Amino acid sequence: MIELAILGLLKERPMHGYQLSRELSDQLGGLWRVSFGSLYPSLRRLERQGAITSEAGTGARRKTVYAITEEGERMFLELLEEAPQEGQTEDARFRVRLAFFRYLPPETRVRLLERRRNALDTRLAEIKSHLRDAGTTDDYQRALVDHARAATEADIAWLNQLIRNERLRSEITAPVGERRRASATLRRKERTT
Repeated sequence: MIELAILGLLKERPMHGYQLSRELSDQLGGLWRVSFGSLYPSLRRLERQGAITSEAGTGARRKTVYAITEEGERMFLELLEEAPQEGQTEDARFRVRLAFFRYLPPETRVRLLERRRNALDTRLAEIKSHLRDAGTTDDYQRALVDHARAATEADIAWLNQLIRNERLRSEITAPVGERRRASATLRRKERTT
């Protein structure tokens, strides 16, 4: 996950470690903070893999400046589109991916948003099943599961809005004939859901 974030930031411009750490916090809205203890080993690993280069900076402090390579560009797109993993870490991984969606074509963004929504639909079904079958849980356990249900439903609604917005943006930039076909397709899909 940290590799994706580093490569995504270096796509914008070369940076030194402190800048990378600060930008990660800024771009992810404080949702994720990276320690220097994990940042610098990741930078060294990416450099060994040929994804980034480093160069001693100028000035009194001579901070090392990192830049993305062609291999890093390829790796970035691969990480951005990789299949989701199971477990709670996928929530954080998705947030990091979403921060760099601007680098993907619209159809890929929609596909990845729909994939995330489908995973959350599955999670919601499991949560609802647990709520129905949870006769022995105490009030706090039930409240925790109910909170997970509400949060998952809110995430699904948010994803639906992102997907709708992405489709509208794509439709606006498409030629007139394609817009009409896309609009008709969208109306058909909305009637069936």
